[in-house]
Amino acid sequence: MGRETVIWIVIGCYVIFMLAVGILNSRQGGGMADFTVGKRNAGAWISALSYGTAYFSAVMFIGYSGSSGWQFGLYSTLVGIGNAVIGSLLAWLVLARRTRSVTHRLKIKSMPQLFEKRYQSQGIKLFSCIVIFIFLLPYSASVYKGLTSVCSVLLKIDEQVCMVMIAIASAVVLVLGGYVATLKADFVQGLIMMVGVFLLVVMVVASPQVGGLAQGLSNMAGYMEQSGMDNLTLQSAISLVAMILMTSIGTWGLPQMVHKYYGIRDDKEVKRGTIISTFFAVLVAGGGYFIGSFSHLFFGGTLPAGGKDYIIPNMLNVAHLPDILVGIVLVLLISASVSTLSSITLTACSTASMDLVKARLRPQLPDKSVAMLTRILCLLFVIASYLIANSNTPILDLMSYSWGILSGAFLAPYALALYFKRLNRAGAWAGMLSGFGVAMLPVLGKLFFNGWQAPFGLGLMMDQGPLFACLAMLVSVLFCFLFSLLARKLGWPSGAENTEFYGEKV
Repeated sequence: MGRETVIWIVIGCYVIFMLAVGILNSRQGGGMADFTVGKRNAGAWISALSYGTAYFSAVMFIGYSGSSGWQFGLYSTLVGIGNAVIGSLLAWLVLARRTRSVTHRLKIKSMPQLFEKRYQSQGIKLFSCIVIFIFLLPYSASVYKGLTSVCSVLLKIDEQVCMVMIAIASAVVLVLGGYVATLKADFVQGLIMMVGVFLLVVMVVASPQVGGLAQGLSNMAGYMEQSGMDNLTLQSAISLVAMILMTSIGTWGLPQMVHKYYGIRDDKEVKRGTIISTFFAVLVAGGGYFIGSFSHLFFGGTLPAGGKDYIIPNMLNVAHLPDILVGIVLVLLISASVSTLSSITLTACSTASMDLVKARLRPQLPDKSVAMLTRILCLLFVIASYLIANSNTPILDLMSYSWGILSGAFLAPYALALYFKRLNRAGAWAGMLSGFGVAMLPVLGKLFFNGWQAPFGLGLMMDQGPLFACLAMLVSVLFCFLFSLLARKLGWPSGAENTEFYGEKV
């Protein structure tokens, strides 16, 4: 059989599996709780792999690993280590148990509901609902773009066909099955990702361009020394640290990641899930960035046609991987993309239907009707993401803007709320709005001042989405504390505490 035939057979098997998962779980669909959090009975493996597959998509494998490897060389592996230690291990240790506990006790199904319960504010709930729905769209579009560059290079097919494939796979699982279907699909897709990344690392390291682990590291270190990449400038060091922090701490405030804690069965499963999630991140993120760090050994100093989005696809093409492995790699990337897109879509659309339509517009709407509306919104969201993905915006711009805005607005009000009783509504509003405003600056700069030669290096800063995301998270934390204290001192009504949120334990 020819190469493309083998690849298509592997992809076909994956598509059949996704259809089966969606159809089998369509019979179990009930009300809104079933569609969004299942029975809140998820075990450690399913929860951890669902978290990992929502975390790492083709955006990481194609966008971040390729561009960071090209810019930082071997230093880019620090991003993968940061994702594992900060984005997975610390995130689960700090957030998972308390989030699971409070969402189970108060029957919370979304992040806007958590904000409403904690800060006793319909306004915060509405604001967060709108931000989530709007700014998860470019995030999901970046997932499309990450996958299309691989398929177009390895399969030689039109990018539109690639986008339609991922859209159909995601829509089938979501519209038919909902949360439980995505969990089951994520479990199998997580296993595929672990096996695929391991095989990919082995084959890339063994390729003639790398020449084995020791030789490859030596060659890459020599290239970095000759090109000056080994001595990071202050600007490069800041960019690297910003990327590590945004892709690691930034996940703490992403609603689709936080959502994975809601359905965990008990604290025992949280402890097990912490270990599994960290192992998954070490293998998948560590392996992905490790592969990207060798990019200059394949192309020297000449960027492949298409730009940084096409570095990894062309590396895989040049490495002459076995046909079956190429098929597995494509299924790995499709799996990662479908999992992430499903999580994003479910989070955005369930939030809109529950917290906007039912809570504000149609309170009398029956629970099953809300679930049906969510399915319709999921379909529309997938289509809208597809349309945005057809723009010429690079993967990393779409990703970093969306990630920065969501994390900047939500991380501090969410994470701090789990631990600090004295954080109040005034502090939450200040943290949300300040973080949102700072993270929006590069977006506004691109929209209104693109090509403008700004003074004092501001034009260069506008291209630093990860840096603004980090600044947004820091400013949000400071404003949360500052305005909470100010509201208490001045006796504002918004400075009142809400101790009922915590139950018997804090």
